[in-house]
Formats: sequence, structure tokens, C-alpha cells
Amino acid sequence: MTKPTIRILQSVALASAVAGLLTGCGSDPVTSGTKPLSEDAPPVIAAYANLVHGSYVEAIDETSSLNASLAQFVAEPSEARFKAAREAWLLARDPYGLTEAFRFYGGPIDDDDGPEGQINAWPMDEAHVDYVAGDPNAGIINDPAKYPTIDEATIASLNENPGEKDISTGYHAIEFLLWGQDTNADGPGQRPYTDYVLDMGTAANQDRRGQYLLAAGKLVLEDLSSVMAEWTPEGGAYRASFVALPPEEALRRILLGIGSLSGAELAGERMQVAYDTKEQEDEHSCFSDNTHKDLLNNALGIQNVYLGRRGQVDLPGIDDLVRERDPALDARLQAEMEESIEAIKAIGEPFDQAILGDDTAPGRQKVKKAIEALRKQTATIVEVATLLGIKLNIEE
Repeated sequence: MTKPTIRILQSVALASAVAGLLTGCGSDPVTSGTKPLSEDAPPVIAAYANLVHGSYVEAIDETSSLNASLAQFVAEPSEARFKAAREAWLLARDPYGLTEAFRFYGGPIDDDDGPEGQINAWPMDEAHVDYVAGDPNAGIINDPAKYPTIDEATIASLNENPGEKDISTGYHAIEFLLWGQDTNADGPGQRPYTDYVLDMGTAANQDRRGQYLLAAGKLVLEDLSSVMAEWTPEGGAYRASFVALPPEEALRRILLGIGSLSGAELAGERMQVAYDTKEQEDEHSCFSDNTHKDLLNNALGIQNVYLGRRGQVDLPGIDDLVRERDPALDARLQAEMEESIEAIKAIGEPFDQAILGDDTAPGRQKVKKAIEALRKQTATIVEVATLLGIKLNIEE
């Protein structure tokens, strides 16, 4: 997937630095009368690291349940087990959607060696993996001569190969294998469970399709586990380096993550593109019609990071730092985050129908309102960074 170009600059006001040198006191770099970030930011940074780790643990737990459901289905395909596998996929998407707020600053999920492209890449050329309408022999599954073995290594080597839409791994490959292409205006794809019934089922290569489904699930779990390990309280290499950063740099990364997701990614790549093209292929979970939940969980993930919230637990958050320095700004950003969440909820489902019609269509108006709300909160996130002595230039 095309990633937004983001340029980041960080600066502290020269006058504050000079004042600190002259007085010999550790005054706040932005607002007098408050603690310096070196004193009140470390608990926020540590709480963020805990939030990241705990969130990945939850994503792993649900993906483990998904893999168990996939294994049961492949071992003995039935309509009931196929439905259970689909429900497990939907449940696994919720906690992963919350973790998207931990991206976009070169952390272990999406640094040069990060597995994000194997976990959640989209949009997907379905014909790279399996049959599609008009081509029953398409895909890796239906080419045993070229790909005699289907396992994690094979599908990983073919991900985004040869092109960026040639997605062969991750949640969306599993989604396609469970739902198939969505040609139904009133609901998701209608792949039959008999695509996995050996010898007497629909389509061809039922055994290879089952092997692919299991390999894709295992690879997602392995990739999530590798990211989670970097954030563990004991022994997590990235976590140790992150909490040891100067507070301004750690906060810069946190704000960059939620600001980039809010603006360029969520409002832009995930909503504006589909709004402009009106193409179902440009929505995030186009096979299962789960896009509305994807968007909502991404927005909730942004809010969780700002508030330092995990479930019902309220941890130290950036809101605490902002409220101490500018209560009105904190209240404004919190209100804007609620507005964007409510605007996304109002879109409803399926998202692929909401983007259709002319610009006066109720669905398109709701999508546009949500995009505008996200862009508005993105600008306020930049204001928050400025308040804390950090300058973010986020280009879409």
C-alpha cells in the first residue's frame, strides 16, 4: 500500500532554552509554571509502552482463536464451521484495528524490517491468490506446477510480488479466502464452504486452499508475536530504547503515530480515496463488508493513545500533559475526537454503498463529514505537539 510521505521537524523555542541557561532552572520549554517534560512526561511514555504491549497481546489472543477456528474448519469443512471461522476473523480485526495508532514512526511494526506489509496490506488483487469471476484457474492456489508447496515461507515470498497489490498474506488474504469476491450490493462476499470440501466440493484444489488458509493464519500470528516481543516489559528491545529516549523525541513519535493515522492514512488513504473513486476495491475490508468497523477501531485507537486508555483502565496520557499547560486545547481535542468517532459511526454499513451516488447522496455526505472531522482533529494534534515544544509537519 502506498504510504503517505511524512516529514518531521522538531524544535524547542530558542528563548526558552536561553532562559533555562540563564536561570539554571529546568523550566518548561513551552509554558511557565508547569513541570518540565523531563519530569512529567516519563510516566506518560511508560504508560504508552504498556498500552502498546497490552494491545498487541489482545490482538494475538484473538488471532490465536481465529487460527484455532480455521484449523477446525479445514479439518472438517461444514457450513457451521465456516460461519464460525468468519466470526472469528471479524473478532480478530477489532483489537488489531486499535493497534494501527502505534504505526508511522519507524517502530517495530513498520520499520524497514517490520511485518506490517505482511499483516494488513491492501488493496488486494484477488487473482494473485485464488480464482476470481471469469478466471477459475487464477492464483497461487490453482497453480501447483509453479507453486508445489503452500506454506508460510512460500506465501511470504510472494507478498507484494511482483506488484504492491499482489497481496498474498495477512488479514485480507484470509478475509478473501473466507468470503471471496464481494459481488453483492446488499452484503459481503458469498464464497461457499464447499470450496474446501475435498474431491466433491466446488472450485478446484480444495486441499491447497485449506493449506493456504492455515498458512496465512499462522503467518499473521507469527508476525504479531514478533512485534509484541519488542514491546514486552522484560526484554523488549524496542521498548527499552523507546522509554530511554529524550521525552520530546518519545512524544514526537507518539504524536506522529496518531497524527499520521488520523490524517494521511485514515482520512486520506482509507476514506478519501474510496470517496473519490467510488470503487469497492478501495475500501479496507471489501470482501467481508467490515470496513465500517475498521475505520471505527482506528479512530478509537487514536483516542486511546491520547487519553492513555486501555479498556476501562485510565493510564497517564498525553491529555494530562496538555491539560496542565492548556486546558482549553485539551478539551477541544477531546471533543473533536468524539466528533470524528460519532461521524464514522453515522456512516453505517456497508461502506461500499455509502460512497456511491453524487455528492448530495446521504451516504457520501456522511463519509465526507467523517473525513472533515478527522482532518480537523489532525490539525489540533499538530497544535498539541507545538504546545509541547514539538513541531510536526504532516504532508498528505
